[in-house]
Formats: sequence, structure tokens, C-alpha cells
Amino acid sequence: MREKIEDLIKNNDICLFMKGTPDSPQCGFSMAVSNILKHVNVKFKGINVLEDENLRQGIKDFSDWPTIPQLYIKGEFIGGCDIVKEMFEKGELQNLLKKKEIL
Repeated sequence: MREKIEDLIKNNDICLFMKGTPDSPQCGFSMAVSNILKHVNVKFKGINVLEDENLRQGIKDFSDWPTIPQLYIKGEFIGGCDIVKEMFEKGELQNLLKKKEIL
């Protein structure tokens, strides 16, 4: 499972481990992060952790972070909903995306 997670993070500039999909989020927190990424107009890979209990637990173990969603940008773990929302509101998320040459 760890190898699968590493491949997903490595092969996608922006990787969002979420409940549901970007088009059909299954929780408010996942929807919030997905909507922020859509708002800043970046392509991202949404991975539905509800489809695989091993993945759901695996990503928590991988990041040592207890909650979903989890956002990775170019291999770097950014955080969950509250962190992403705060970064977006302060413009830090947009700056990070520019620094990593995504925006």
C-alpha cells in the first residue's frame, strides 16, 4: 500500500486524498478542499479513499495525519481542510503553487 501511495503522489503534481471524488465529494471537508483547488484553477488528482479501506488507513499511516482529506503538492504534504482553507485565505496556497511552477 505504501508503494501505491508513493506512486500516486509522485505521478501527480497535485494529489488530494479525499472522501468521494472531485465531482461528487462525500464529505464537507473534502468538498471544501476540492472547491478551493477548482477555484485556483489547477488540475489535481482526486483519490477516493472510500473505495479502499486499506488506502484510507494507509494514507493516514503514510502521512502520520489522522484525518481525510489530505493534500499533496509536488510530493509535499500540505495538510487537511483547515490548513488548506487558511493557506488559501492568506494567499499562501496560491504562492506555493506559483513557487512550485503549477500556477
